[in-house]
Amino acid sequence: MTEEQIRQAAAMLRAAEAKREPIAPLRDAWPDMSIESAYAIQQENMRWRLSQGRRRIGCKIGLTSAAVQAQLGVDQPDFGVLFDDMAYGDSEPIPASILMQPKIEAEIAFVIGRDLTADRPGTLDVIGAIEYALPALEIVGSRIANWNIRIVDTIADNASSSAFVLGNTPVKLSAFDARLCGMVTERRGEPVSVGAGAACLGSPLNAVVWLARTMAAHGTPLRAGDLVLSGALGPMVPVVPGDVFETRINGLGSGRAMFDRDPNEVRA
Repeated sequence: MTEEQIRQAAAMLRAAEAKREPIAPLRDAWPDMSIESAYAIQQENMRWRLSQGRRRIGCKIGLTSAAVQAQLGVDQPDFGVLFDDMAYGDSEPIPASILMQPKIEAEIAFVIGRDLTADRPGTLDVIGAIEYALPALEIVGSRIANWNIRIVDTIADNASSSAFVLGNTPVKLSAFDARLCGMVTERRGEPVSVGAGAACLGSPLNAVVWLARTMAAHGTPLRAGDLVLSGALGPMVPVVPGDVFETRINGLGSGRAMFDRDPNEVRA
């Protein structure tokens, strides 16, 4: 893709978000779009968001499920950028106005305590750099109509990111087993998703190692204070306005996501 085409694709995604009107897959308009071009589109919109006063606070990792990778024809995860206005507190109402084809998934969030500047960070580097972990609920959303995505569509769309909720109690890595910890997510008390740390690339720490190496290779290493959403521990669940979800992860505690009702909803 040319630089002009990259700018055009980025503008299409911004317009879709502003209007709350999903668009056709980008790959339809540019069949030759590569993964590199998709990340260039993502970076174009990252620069635009920063110019509008938003603050980068970390990264999210996507496509950590082997089944989803097979569906999209890839053999590795992807990543997107987290911004300050995507964060919501535990039980803080999430406005319906930000939602676009929303789904929710439970994850482990890690906060980086020191810079990971090695050319190829390893597991020991990552374990030593993580300050603490938190339970998290990520709300994914797609600017692509009907979630008709392939790898280039979701990368360009900032890894289909939307918002996230963090639990309140930081936990050190030594206090829980990131691979074996079990997870259950409930919608108003009814279980809707179950899983464990092993569902995320064998361990969420493997996902963070992949991200640390990828970011270092891009010349933008993970830094102290960065937040990392490491990937889903179980199946995604569709969200509708008014929903309430709570996730519990063994050893990490719980977190709750509450969604406002749509103000345009007709009530009896």
